[in-house]
Parts: sequence; C-alpha cells; structure tokens
Amino acid sequence: MSTAPASTLRQDARVIALVGLAHGTSHFYHLILAALFPWLKSEFGLSYAQLGLLMTVFFVVSGVGQALAGFVVDRVGARRVLFFGMTMLGVSALVLSLAHSYAALMGGALLAGVGNSIFHPADYTLLNQRVSRERLAHGFSVHGISGNIGWAAAPLFMTTVAALASWRTALACAAVLPFAVLAILVANRAALRPDPPVTAAPGGAGGGTLGFLRLPTVWLCFAFFFLTAVALGGIQAFAALGLEQLYGISRELATGSYTAYMLASALGMVAGGFLGAGAGARHHDRTVALAFALAAVLALVLGGAFLPGWMALPLMALIGFCSGVAGPSRDLMIRAAAPANATGRVYGVVYSGLDTGLSIGPLLFGAVMDAGHPGWVFAGVALFQVLAIGTAIGVGGSTRAVQLKGSAAAN
Repeated sequence: MSTAPASTLRQDARVIALVGLAHGTSHFYHLILAALFPWLKSEFGLSYAQLGLLMTVFFVVSGVGQALAGFVVDRVGARRVLFFGMTMLGVSALVLSLAHSYAALMGGALLAGVGNSIFHPADYTLLNQRVSRERLAHGFSVHGISGNIGWAAAPLFMTTVAALASWRTALACAAVLPFAVLAILVANRAALRPDPPVTAAPGGAGGGTLGFLRLPTVWLCFAFFFLTAVALGGIQAFAALGLEQLYGISRELATGSYTAYMLASALGMVAGGFLGAGAGARHHDRTVALAFALAAVLALVLGGAFLPGWMALPLMALIGFCSGVAGPSRDLMIRAAAPANATGRVYGVVYSGLDTGLSIGPLLFGAVMDAGHPGWVFAGVALFQVLAIGTAIGVGGSTRAVQLKGSAAAN
C-alpha cells in the first residue's frame, strides 16, 4: 500500500479533530445535570428516582430524535445538522440555569436531549465521508476518546464551579462551551462539507429508504447499544454516590474514581483503535466480548465491597479501560453491518439504542439507590454487560455470514 499524501493526512486529522471536539461537547452535556444531583436534590427536595427521571427525559428525547436525525442527515447533509445540535445544547444550559421548578428542569433536559440527538448520525457520517479508510479506525478511536474526555470533564467542571459559586453559575458557564465550539466548526466548515445526498434505488443494497430496518444485524446492534447503555447510565448517574455509600470514602475520592473510569476508558480506546486497525482484524465482535467479560468481572468485585476503599479508584479505572478497548471494534462492527448509502440512518437507529438505555439506566439504578443497595448498582452493570456480549457475537456472526454469501455469489 502506498503512503497517503501529506495533504490527505492533514485533511483526515483536521476532520477527526473537529468531529471529536463536537462529540466531546455532546458527552459533556450528558452529565451537566447528573454532576449537580447533590445541589438539585437539596434545592428542590427531590428523590434519587426523580433525579434519575431528568436523565430519562434527556435520553428518551435524544433517542427518538437520533433515529429521526439519521434520515435528516442523509437528506440535507451532516454539517447543517451538526450546527443545529450544537446551538440547542447551549440554549438548553441557559434554560436550566434559570430553572426555579422541577418542571423547568424537565424542560431544560428536553431541550438538551434535542441538541444531543444529532451527534452520532452526523459525526459518523462525516467520518465515513471525509476520512480515509486506512485511518477510519483511528478516527473512531478519537471520536470515542473525545466523548470520554467530555464525560470525565463534566463532573469536575460542574462540581468545582457549583462549590465555588452556585449550581446556576455552573450551568451558565457550561453554556459557553457549545457556542465556542460552534464558532470553531463554522470557521472550518469547508473541511466538513457533506457529500451530495444519495437516494438508494429500490431493490438496492439497502432495499429503499427503510429497507435497512429489515436487516437483523441492525436490530442486534440496537440491542447491543441498549444493554451497554443501561450499564453506562448506572455508572454515570450513581457510581460516585454508590462508591461513597458502599466504601465510606469521601465525595472527592468517589468523584475521582468516576473520572478515573472515563480517563482510563479513553486510554482503552487508543489501544482499541490499534486493535481495530490491525492487519486481519475482522473479528471485532470477539474483541468486544472479551473486553466486556473482563469489565463485568471487575464490576462484580467492586460491588461486593470485599476490598479496602482506596481500591475503588483503580478498580473503576480497570473497568473503564476494558470498556474503552471495545469502542473502536464496536463502531467498525456496525460499519460492516450497514448497507451502502445508509450511514446516517443506520447510525441514527442503532445509536438510539444508546439513548434508550441511558434513559432507563438512571431511573432503574436510582430506584436501587433509593432502596439502599448501592452494591447492586455494580452488580447490575455487570449483568447488562454480560447480556451485551451475546448481541455482539450475534452481530459479528451475521455479518460474516452475509460477507461469505456475497463472496460465494461473486465467485
């Protein structure tokens, strides 16, 4: 294989960086409310289940919107949709900062969900259209890393500003981020130019606009994202609070353990990017299965509280690393399962499983916390990760069967 021109390398790096910046902002907004749960609980007299419901509203709206956004991306282009989503995130934070009732918090969460809904179909369409194939695995890796950096930064930023000033100030400050990123994206809009929309011919690879919905692999991918997202929702919303209660550690150490999870997950994604791009790396489902199996075992150990409190941080980091390794292989697995000219639609529907799971996870694990069983949060995380392994193996097996059938037909 010949070496790619320097101009192509620069273009790939530029697109990957811009899309990663946008994705990191989206993930930052996943946790602007969860990070403020202690303040919101006191201010509005809410239960953990009511706090979890705020996250549920965010992710239900995002999940429904994401499935629809994929069709819009394929029709009008990812760049316009990306600009819209970034604007909505900034508006939502301003609305939340002015909230004086639980209903107003719900309204702000709804607007944030609308903004968040567009990122996966827009991001993955841009990466697939604008990044060279040989660097696509690394593009997916950076995309995942940026998301985890957003997840890791949100609790630190929001809790620090809330402690120094107020939760309202924290939300107002958070509104600056998407507007600043939007300005950067607009300034670099030429690099994000979309390919002309392509309408699949009837009976083609996708079977028409909605033909991809008949593919079993699409729904297996949806189920995979749903199951892993339920687990992730529990970690995002209640891992820090659960560790604080389970091990009797300080809030700072508990929050630091969650941050370690996210940063280690980012490192895992770097490793996963090389695994996904390696020569002969076709069995992406097996990489995903092994990584999640190790993460599930570690989550069970953490939830059992058999070890001293200081072990919470390294255990969370190891769980995050294992989960991160699976990320690029997961995205390549979905890319292989997607029919031609349906990138936005497939990623929109499949990733709506992520939002659906994230909408249920906080509500489910919030009820567990209200019942006084913080250890069950981590046992539940392990359970959903194990269930996800079966769907990943199903996706990989189905995709390989289709590829073998196509090769046989060609010969």
